[in-house]
Amino acid sequence: MSGLFGKKEKRYSEPIRWRRELKLGPGYLLLTLWILFTFILLGWVLLASFSTTKEIFSNKLLDSGFHFENYVKAWVNSNVSTIFFNSLFYSFVSCTLLIVICAPAAYALSRFDFVCNKLIQTGLVASMGVPVVMIVLPLFALVAGLNILNNVTANMATLIFLYIGINVPYTTIFLTTFFANLSRAFEEAAAIDGCPPVKTFWLIMLPMAQPGIVTVTIFNFINIWNEYFISLIFGNSDRVRPVAVGLYSMINSMKYTGDWAGMFAAVVIVFLPTFILYIFLSEKIIAGVTGGGVKG
Repeated sequence: MSGLFGKKEKRYSEPIRWRRELKLGPGYLLLTLWILFTFILLGWVLLASFSTTKEIFSNKLLDSGFHFENYVKAWVNSNVSTIFFNSLFYSFVSCTLLIVICAPAAYALSRFDFVCNKLIQTGLVASMGVPVVMIVLPLFALVAGLNILNNVTANMATLIFLYIGINVPYTTIFLTTFFANLSRAFEEAAAIDGCPPVKTFWLIMLPMAQPGIVTVTIFNFINIWNEYFISLIFGNSDRVRPVAVGLYSMINSMKYTGDWAGMFAAVVIVFLPTFILYIFLSEKIIAGVTGGGVKG
């Protein structure tokens, strides 16, 4: 009897499985088409960056071979090196300071009950829904009143300050959720050993939150690297502009220079940091989003 029921169960489970697969078929098809479209598009841009402008417009990419000088011209002559290192500086400094500021705040919000705890969390979540365009004009009036728009160092410091301020709510809420999922057993064991709360945070809980910190840092890095509107308003000098505004200026200059091959080379250079982050840290991103330690 058990063998008979086992055969029936197996016989009936296969049509159910195939039915489920058929239902997922349209989703798989759309995902496959999107992946193909993305790879074709990125592949065309990569090939165009090694071709000449004439080959790009005649749709005969790499007809005369690889032109690595496009990257040299883009890096040296088109000011790509300046905007690249500007964005790298903004991203690294902002992401580091965001963790230094938001990680202790998130830990306190997730672990300690105090007056206005829920109010602070609600305020952070609500501030994430405020459009940047609503605060740009008051901020610009404030910065202009300080007479620092023509100072390169002050301009760069202003951009970093704004990048940090805009990303504090998201970073804090993300890390608050992550710290809340970490077991309290580690803190209890540290307290028994006589470790104070501050030392417990820096030596035990912060290293345990590494997947969440890496994930939110990658998201912040990409957001700051691709940010355009704030840098367009406050980065009013070629010496302080990041990659987004710099590429836009390059596209406008194409009307006069016509060096489209150099522009595609610049696009590939600017695209590389975020691409490398996704390639080498994709597992940490998934772990940071889905993980969080043992609940306790």
